[in-house]
Amino acid sequence: MPFTANRTTADARGDVVVLLIGMRVNHFWAVHQWVPVMLAMFRMLAELKKDPGRGLLSRVLLTASPRTYYVVQYWESKEKLYAYASAPDAFHHEAWAKINRMERGGKMRGHVGIWHETYVVPEGSYEAIYGDMPAFGLAAAHGQVPLERRGRYAKDRFSYRSAP
Repeated sequence: MPFTANRTTADARGDVVVLLIGMRVNHFWAVHQWVPVMLAMFRMLAELKKDPGRGLLSRVLLTASPRTYYVVQYWESKEKLYAYASAPDAFHHEAWAKINRMERGGKMRGHVGIWHETYVVPEGSYEAIYGDMPAFGLAAAHGQVPLERRGRYAKDRFSYRSAP
């Protein structure tokens, strides 16, 4: 991925919707429990990539430890995120229904943990800076502009407001 040899910032305007979603392997030997969760995560990402109209703008796959894997996702809006999460034709619906059935049937044994956190960040409550980086994170989701366009200092970028 090419990078820009200077300082840039994200070209986000308005609210930013961020979803952190992941899994934790509680028992490595329970491969039959955690591999399907990981594969489901990849399948949902592939589904979203095929259909940009669902609202996923960008994502970053990360690991926090040998046990914990997660995805930082940037969404067009919370409404599109909710719509995907509850869409009967989306794989998420099928995966979540299976998890609920397993839990009700007492088949969730604590071998793998799943989690998510969702944030709607109002304009003026986020800022970003990238030095000699390709578009990454928020900039990959919303585009990248020269730093000076939003302000050289963090306080200036925080005070930036897009035109109504």
